[in-house]
Parts: sequence; structure tokens; C-alpha cells
Amino acid sequence: MNTLEGMIAPKFSLKNELGELVSLEDFAGKKYVVLYFYPKDSTPGCTTEACDFRDNHDTFNELNAVILGVSGDDEKMHTKFITKHGLPFSLLVDETHEVSEKYGVWKLKKMFGKEYMGIERSTFLIDPTGTVVKEWRKVKVDGHVDEAIETLKKLTNHED
Repeated sequence: MNTLEGMIAPKFSLKNELGELVSLEDFAGKKYVVLYFYPKDSTPGCTTEACDFRDNHDTFNELNAVILGVSGDDEKMHTKFITKHGLPFSLLVDETHEVSEKYGVWKLKKMFGKEYMGIERSTFLIDPTGTVVKEWRKVKVDGHVDEAIETLKKLTNHED
């Protein structure tokens, strides 16, 4: 898949850890959405990434942005992950990987010589009009959240 930057973000409605339906439209005209896709709850890289978002949650709030994580894990796994790490944002359930496919992050992956389908760590910054204003694919966890904040600051004229 090519870039989604500059395009209207693919719409979605997914259940969160509480079984509530969360849709991209919920934030239309109100907030930026930081939609991040990650492979699996409670794995080292995914935990680091989630905790980085957690530790910067207030900054995202000040920049009028909501954080939503998406993986194929179920509500129960998301609830455990949120509780264990004190995550102040929702994690969405994409068990059928339908939304991951819409965003082009459902990919053939390789580990230890085995091939399998899974989520490629990616983040999409969606503005209040529903447009993808920035995307990061094949995300490296270190420094990623800082980069997302800097991009958001530029977009919202919150320069330091």
C-alpha cells in the first residue's frame, strides 16, 4: 500500500477494552486522533510504546489529540494490559484485522525463519477533518512518541 497521507482516513468502528464501540467519527471536528497499530499486548516493544504514549498523555491532551491503540488482541487482554501499565487511553479490538487491512498494516512478517501475517507497527495522525496528515510505518519504538508530539506541535502551532 502506498501512503495514506493527504487522504481521508479509512473509517472504522471497533470495540474498546470495555466493549464500547469507538468510531473515527466520534472525534470528527473535535480532536486529532493518534491511531497506532501494534502487534501484541504485553510484548516488550509494544509495552514500551504504550508506556511512552502513557507518559506523554497530558502533552497529547494539551495538543487536542486522543490516543487510540489497535491490535488483534481481545477485550480481556486489552483490559489486563491497560490495568497492568496504567494506560489512560483506549485499546481497540481488531480481531478480524479488517481495520488493519484498511490502513495497510496487515503484513507478511518473518521471525525465526517462519512467515506469518501480523500487524506492522504503524501510527497515523488524523486531523479533525478526518484527513491523515502524517503516517509512520515500520515504526521503531525509541523516539517515536517524541516525533509524533513534535509533528502535532507544528500542526497546532504549539512550537516550543
